[in-house]
Amino acid sequence: MTQVDRDTILATARDVLQTEAEAVLRVKEHLNGEFVEAVEAILACSGKVILTGIGKSGLVAKKIAATLASTGTPSFFLDPSEAFHGDLGMISKEDIIVALSYSGETDEVLKIVPFIHENGNKLISITGNTESALAKNSDINLDVEVEREACILHLAPTSSTAAQLALGDALACALMKIRNFSAQDFARLHPGGSLGRRLLMNVGQVMRNHDLPVVAEDATAVEMIHAISRGGLGLIVVQRNEEILGIITDGDIRRAMQSRQTAFFDILPMDIATREPKTIHPNSKLIEAERAMTRHKVNSLLVVDENNHLVGVVQIYDIKL
Repeated sequence: MTQVDRDTILATARDVLQTEAEAVLRVKEHLNGEFVEAVEAILACSGKVILTGIGKSGLVAKKIAATLASTGTPSFFLDPSEAFHGDLGMISKEDIIVALSYSGETDEVLKIVPFIHENGNKLISITGNTESALAKNSDINLDVEVEREACILHLAPTSSTAAQLALGDALACALMKIRNFSAQDFARLHPGGSLGRRLLMNVGQVMRNHDLPVVAEDATAVEMIHAISRGGLGLIVVQRNEEILGIITDGDIRRAMQSRQTAFFDILPMDIATREPKTIHPNSKLIEAERAMTRHKVNSLLVVDENNHLVGVVQIYDIKL
């Protein structure tokens, strides 16, 4: 295997990242009223936003379509070559088309432009050439021209695709801002994700509510050890009838054993318990439980009902599944 020059590798990578960063900043400087018009057109659209493109531009178009769809703008990707062979039927008159072609001269994309016009759809193009056929035949053209590709041969789409992708993200985020798209909205569209789970699910749906490790205030040290071992939660709850008196963690037990040694077996639960433990209601969202744990620097919360009676225990591990 040929010896690789580490410095050359790092220098090349840094040059690519610098070139692409400059390309994105160039797009930022070129933003103008047409970008605003594009956002307004999409906001006014009663149908879907259809992204189209071929090759690397097509791959970027797929990503932009996915980002739009997941942030409140119904959208999908249409392969222009398939569209020309029947899939044009997927376009309704209420839809808006966003076509990506850096050159603005991609044959497969240009072939479907007449249909878009005849069908009455608004066409937004994202090109690197404002004088191209696609740009001139669009209702709105967004300029993503870059000075050079980051590829060492200045041939492979690199800076140009980075610029297209960044502009697509800018469109999606501007639309989110205007629509007041919230974290709850995002969670509703991502119910299988971690954020969706925390924002949509209640504490009562994940809490441990059976075989809770509870001891009386007069329990012995041995009974406490057995209870914390059986419970498997790393804690025990001290109660008088149904009144919660305190909570004892396995850390409290270990510290008491170390500090009291032989006198450990004479202790009572409230000698080492934390009084007024942190609680939460079962109908609280998981995100509220997570914030409470972070704020109080604890890994567990006691779940209580409206009468402040223990109904379960929720732990950080339940939230971050």
